[in-house]
Amino acid sequence: MFGFMETADLAVVGCYFVLVLCIGFFAMWKSNRSTVSGYFLAGRSMTWVAIGASLFVSNIGSEHFIGLAGSGAASGFAVGAWEFNAVLLLQLLGWVFIPVYIRSGVFTMPQYLYKRYGGSRLKMYFALLFLLLYVFTKLSVDLYAGALFIRASLGWDLYLSIIILIGLTAVLTVTGGLVAVIYTDVMQAILMIGGALTLMVVGMVKVGGFEELKRRYMLASPNVTAIISSFNLSSTNTCHIHPKEDSLKMLREPTDEDVPWPGFLFGQTPASGWYWCADQVIVQRVLAAKNIAHAKGATLMAGFLKLLPMFIIVIPGMISRILFTDEVVCINPEHCMQVCGSSAGCSNIAYPRLVLGILPAGLRGLMMAVMIAALMSDLDSIFNSASTIFTLDIYKHLRKAASSRELMVVGRLFVIFMVGISIAWVPIIVEMQGGQMYLYIQEVAGYLTPPVAAVFLLGIFWKRCNEQGAFCGGLVASILGISRLILAFVYHVPECDQSDTRPSFIRNIHYMYLAAALFWITIIIAVIVSLLTPPPARDLIRTTTFWALRDTEIMLRGLGEESAKLTEKSVAKCGDDIRCAEISDCKQKDDDCSPPADRIELVLLMPGHGDPKSMTSHCNEILSANDSFVNGQTTPVDQMDQRQTELKRNMWWRCFDQCCGIKGYSEKKTAKDSVESEMVCLQMLQESPKVKLILNFGLFVVCSIGIFMFIYFSL
Repeated sequence: MFGFMETADLAVVGCYFVLVLCIGFFAMWKSNRSTVSGYFLAGRSMTWVAIGASLFVSNIGSEHFIGLAGSGAASGFAVGAWEFNAVLLLQLLGWVFIPVYIRSGVFTMPQYLYKRYGGSRLKMYFALLFLLLYVFTKLSVDLYAGALFIRASLGWDLYLSIIILIGLTAVLTVTGGLVAVIYTDVMQAILMIGGALTLMVVGMVKVGGFEELKRRYMLASPNVTAIISSFNLSSTNTCHIHPKEDSLKMLREPTDEDVPWPGFLFGQTPASGWYWCADQVIVQRVLAAKNIAHAKGATLMAGFLKLLPMFIIVIPGMISRILFTDEVVCINPEHCMQVCGSSAGCSNIAYPRLVLGILPAGLRGLMMAVMIAALMSDLDSIFNSASTIFTLDIYKHLRKAASSRELMVVGRLFVIFMVGISIAWVPIIVEMQGGQMYLYIQEVAGYLTPPVAAVFLLGIFWKRCNEQGAFCGGLVASILGISRLILAFVYHVPECDQSDTRPSFIRNIHYMYLAAALFWITIIIAVIVSLLTPPPARDLIRTTTFWALRDTEIMLRGLGEESAKLTEKSVAKCGDDIRCAEISDCKQKDDDCSPPADRIELVLLMPGHGDPKSMTSHCNEILSANDSFVNGQTTPVDQMDQRQTELKRNMWWRCFDQCCGIKGYSEKKTAKDSVESEMVCLQMLQESPKVKLILNFGLFVVCSIGIFMFIYFSL
């Protein structure tokens, strides 16, 4: 569309691919991917730096570089409001939601709903809703945005380039799990920020600085006469060719079509709250932290990084409008089709046009690598999180007796299924009317996510809310939101040179106001139904609300005493029964607070009865004499023949297991496992006074900066 890259650019892109694959495969061989927590939560071993970088890169996908910059070119500073809002919501995640999730000992968000409310219908409903959101607001838009940039810079066939990128991303996700995702995200964050900062600096130099940028942006209107003559257009009508009068304000009048301030504060914030505090892609990364201090540090780091997109993405989009006005601002649908292939507008080409227009060879390749990094990072985040939800919330519910190995295989196969869905969605993406892509994402999410945010908030802060209330409130609001979304597709926005004949309630009511209404409808119905029905059982609210975080040290000491009693009891039982379990010298522990599918009980063959006081040493003697270790497990000799037969599978299955890090386990969870799991969760919530002081000071600083940015860009 704008020309092709040179050899130096392609060399940079090639080096990038080699580096990413090396990091991914290094993580594949070094990490523990044979357990549920190892594959889906990186063994809960990640530090705040890695998680903070991964949070930023997982959020800043190709749709940000294309959509955020495009909205900046079309409407100015307004779209930056989402980025500064995220700065604040990330801290809500770290200080309120993540402690509750850790205390609950959950992997996925539908799993939290199940533990908080009980019953499976709420968990299944929201699991399916999350997967649908991934398709409509993440996968489809990411693929379209990435394809738009690749086609503009490399001239590759659209479908071929998408299939190659999806394939490489799926390989990293399938083989390495969340560890590979986070490790590659750290490298991609450095590359992404460095490349985007370079483009911003070069662009700022071109336009003459920030003040000159604001002045020239308000004058950036296309030369209509020259365009009509050069493109030989049959229509001379023009529309939306001049910058809006309030383009340099972020929060605008209540009737503004982009960001009305009441709608943003009361409607968009709950919808964004779902994404930052209850979306699997985001929460899964923070749950991989070593402890709550690393989790909070990660959200602080991500909050500081989220200050950057306004400057490295939105402002470059505005620069692109200034430097390439006649292309980025098309004058009518006929002109738009000739320039970018979309009759709705060409603002989405602002970022790739700027990259290919002002950067020299080599740097263009760097920015191409940045775009590929954004696309792959977003895709691997979606693949990993979607497979987690499907495996642990849907498949595990349908097959309650599924083994750990079976769950690992299903998780990887679902990634392949997601790849197929993504490729099948490509023709729809190509025909999608772009307009302002980023606002399209927010509108779809605004119709679907407010009920989810309301259900999570009620579950965390109001103990009296029960399953009936949450389900009824969420269901009614979701039906209303889906109905409004269908109407939005039926009565789509007309082309800019045509009259708007849509019904007034669609044409005149902004989607942010509808999001606010859906949020409060959910809360009102949930409160009324909950008060008219029995309260939730005590077990459902014991560890799943914000109030369960009080006095964690006292609870930890109590659980320690209970664990000691259970240990004595199981040692005594070892002398009376044939089977000996729960003895520390005879068992290999998994030190995370994972669900039953990730707990392993080693069963030892005991020859007879014995003195309980000497059971530990006796078990050790029997272990050395009669048992062997196969694939990380302790197995009696009389079962070795069966185990050897199982290991002699065909070569292809053994290669599959080796690549995916799968081991066979027998799963069984005892009372002591449950107590120790809860103890580990409580230990993760402990903070030293010094660390807590530092984190709270960081919280004050980042929130102050976020609020200041809102005020500065809105005045």
